[in-house]
Amino acid sequence: MNGLSANALDKETITKAYARWAPVYDLVFGAVFERGRAAAIAAAERIGGRILEVGVGTGISLPDYSSANRIYGVDISQPMLDKAQERVTKFNLSHVEGLSVMDAEHLDFPDDSFDVVVAQYVVTTVPNPEATLDEFARVLKPGGEIILVSRVGAEAGMRKALERWFAPAARKLGWRTEFSWQRYAQWAAGHGTVELVERRAMPPFGHFSLIRFAKAGGAAVQRADRAQKRAAN
Repeated sequence: MNGLSANALDKETITKAYARWAPVYDLVFGAVFERGRAAAIAAAERIGGRILEVGVGTGISLPDYSSANRIYGVDISQPMLDKAQERVTKFNLSHVEGLSVMDAEHLDFPDDSFDVVVAQYVVTTVPNPEATLDEFARVLKPGGEIILVSRVGAEAGMRKALERWFAPAARKLGWRTEFSWQRYAQWAAGHGTVELVERRAMPPFGHFSLIRFAKAGGAAVQRADRAQKRAAN
C-alpha cells in the first residue's frame, strides 16, 4: 500500500539500535510508557487466553499479565530477550510459555494461533508496517483483537514540522517520528477482515494511541458493543 519512503527503516538499523537500548531501556522508557502498557494489558485481559506480545523487549510487561493467560513474547533483538528471560526467571513467570527472536513481518506461527496480539510501540519501528499488521491479523484467531500502543503523527502545525525535522535522527534510534492515522485506517479498510474497535490517546502528550482492531468472527466486537451499552446505561 505504502512504499518505502525517506523515513523507511531497515532491519539491521533496528536490530543494532535495540541492542544498544537493551541495557538502559527500562530506565529510560519504563515510567514514560507505563500508562500505555497498563492500558494495553487491560485491553488484552478483557479477552484473555493465549496472548502474543510482539516487540516484548526486556519483558517489562510480562509480570503484569494475569497468570490465567498464556503469554508468548517475540522480539527482533536477542539482547532484549536476554533481559526478558532474566525477568521470567526472577519472577517465576510460569504463564510465559516462550520467548523467541522473530521478525514481526514473518511470524513463525500457524494461522489463527492467538486470541490476542499485543504490540506496544512497535508498528512505527518496523520496515514495513502494513506487512507487519497483516502478520498480526494472520496469526490472530477470528473474534480476537490486535491491540496496539502506537505513535500517531501530527496532521499539521508545529508538531508535524518538528517530527519531520527530527526524522533522520529518529531513524538512527530505531523509530519513525512521522506516521499518520491514515496509514492505520487504510490498512484496516484494505485488509477486509479487521474492524477498528477503539482509538484512545495515551500519554505522554497524546503522541501515542491505544488502537484496537477486532478480527471478523464477531466475539470481540460483540463484547465491545455490550460493554459500551452497559457504560451508556
